[in-house]
Amino acid sequence: MLTRRAFLSLALLSWSVTGLGFEVLHDYSGSTFFNGWDYYGLWDNLTLGNVTYLSAEAATQQRLTYVNDAGNAIIRVDNFTTVSEGDRRNSIRITSSEFYEYGSLWIIDALHLPYGCSVWPAFWSKGSHWPNDGEIDIIEAINLMPNNQMALHTTEGCVHNTTAPQTGFNIDNDCGTASGCTVGMSSPNSYESGFAAAGGGVYATQFDVSGIYMWFWSRPNVPDSITSATANSSMNISSWGPPTASYPTNAYCNITNFFSAQQLIFDITLCGDWAGVPGTYDGTGCANAGPNNNCYLDNVVGNGSNYDEAYFEVAYVRTYTTGVVLPASTATSTSVASSSSGSQTSTPSRSQKSDAWREHGSLEAFLAASAVAMLAGCLFTLA
Repeated sequence: MLTRRAFLSLALLSWSVTGLGFEVLHDYSGSTFFNGWDYYGLWDNLTLGNVTYLSAEAATQQRLTYVNDAGNAIIRVDNFTTVSEGDRRNSIRITSSEFYEYGSLWIIDALHLPYGCSVWPAFWSKGSHWPNDGEIDIIEAINLMPNNQMALHTTEGCVHNTTAPQTGFNIDNDCGTASGCTVGMSSPNSYESGFAAAGGGVYATQFDVSGIYMWFWSRPNVPDSITSATANSSMNISSWGPPTASYPTNAYCNITNFFSAQQLIFDITLCGDWAGVPGTYDGTGCANAGPNNNCYLDNVVGNGSNYDEAYFEVAYVRTYTTGVVLPASTATSTSVASSSSGSQTSTPSRSQKSDAWREHGSLEAFLAASAVAMLAGCLFTLA
């Protein structure tokens, strides 16, 4: 039987010859950004926020979703209607029609994120039977928090217990609790007004059998592999360095036991069972936001002008799948992308598997790449 050290040596040797990249599955951008998203069209019955999520028709009529003159998608809260006490304010929740399998990569390039007292935005994913099939929170913060947080939410039994490299810091480790296993960010400009002031930034998520890995870069630090990419370019993640949040499959949490294929979601709710909770509300920058020290009465009720900053401005969301073999010169055995985040262990999404070998140029190349994936998969299973 091969030892763990032998598996590691073999995997790294194979990786030094070829490295797996990612090919584009879907580009949400420009005038067609909102194609392929389903609108919730119901009040927020999930987090009990004081909003009604509009239908596609109503959102278009009220210009809560549209593409601006710069070609960027706007997703926003109603900031022009006077809401009476007892009523809800209009907002948006959209879910991708597509499900993304293991072996996928999701990148969002944004110029502005929603913020303000009572504002609770998120860009996240869920499985088909939420919450049983897992939840990945990529962008989520509340009120006037200066930094974003990343998290996983699962059923009971998944614990974030790892020494894998990450630049964020662990806040909560039990993914099965209400707060999930959360990683805080010390990165400047990851949320609130600082995000837009820096020109926005990029978040990326790798969803893989070997684990779930998330990165953030403020605009000046976005990797060349992303800034130079087009809507049709393949993506090489080998130079990205350690993730902001790293959730590798290990003895404390086998990712495949807790997550199924994921849908992407944008939403902005108000108050609700996080942003509006007494203590949390006034402890995240909103203690003096109004005379009542009450999330709903001091924000949602009234003319809405305090929601002028409560919007996403998104240049694009791009989704990718494994299936491209990169030249040896662009692959590395020392980057986190290969040795920690396990991109070489990814498998194409279900819709791509049958013809995946054609993307490698030959069946032999595909089998060689698959052998690398199998060896590395064994390594992570033994870890």
